[in-house]
Amino acid sequence: MMRLTETVKQLLIINIIMFLGTMMSGNIDLVYSLLGLHFPENNSFGFWQIISHMFMHGGLQHILFNMLALWMFGIQIERMLGPRRFLFFYISCGLGAVFIQIVYSYFSFYPNLDTLIFNNIPYDQIVYILEETSRSYYKNPDGDIIFKYNSEFSNINGLWGGDNPNLDIVWETLNSPMVGASGAIMGVLVAFGMFFPESRLMLIFLPVPIKAKYFIPGIILLDLISATTGVSIFSPSNTAYVAHLGGALTGFLIMYYWKRNQFNSNRWY
Repeated sequence: MMRLTETVKQLLIINIIMFLGTMMSGNIDLVYSLLGLHFPENNSFGFWQIISHMFMHGGLQHILFNMLALWMFGIQIERMLGPRRFLFFYISCGLGAVFIQIVYSYFSFYPNLDTLIFNNIPYDQIVYILEETSRSYYKNPDGDIIFKYNSEFSNINGLWGGDNPNLDIVWETLNSPMVGASGAIMGVLVAFGMFFPESRLMLIFLPVPIKAKYFIPGIILLDLISATTGVSIFSPSNTAYVAHLGGALTGFLIMYYWKRNQFNSNRWY
């Protein structure tokens, strides 16, 4: 058993407390609405969600996998970077994941919004209709929160006729809050690969040792394939693959800069 480092221990405690507190809150939906990260065009968006969503998880399996990865890889990286710099790195990767995901969502949201037939109805009213009347979600047997477009509202007020894939994309972007530490943890994985490229890693369902310098880029490549094709390979279909890529890219850029400048005046303490 690896001895817990201080920052990793605190992050584990905060995530577990937030998860248990949410499950025992008596109003899980309200907690997810307040602390999950909404698309900025949604009226439920709050600036604090940029941080709070990193400590929220959509189900037991979600938090178990994320906290296992934080424990396995975060301890080693904190020992290399030190507590303060590790915390800065972790939060920065989470913020990078948010930034990339939001930028991607905007590029998806507006082009699809423009294809809908509006009948001269104001934009604000369209957003209100999408937020308030086509909202639907359910929980799977594992307790994961699944957001799903409710097709019965596809012809509200004569705005749209029949099934409309553009409407589905707009609705999902507007009404699917993001939760989880995966973006930050992807950055930690990248740092591990850069510090320990020869370490051998295995997936639970693929017990074949693979060097970190191949394993971690392989995980990132799978996320890239899923993000571009929409096909889920290992993760659930509602995974924010672009956020994973954003966290990984942020982690790489920070580590590359630090390694290049670790012996000069630009080193961060």
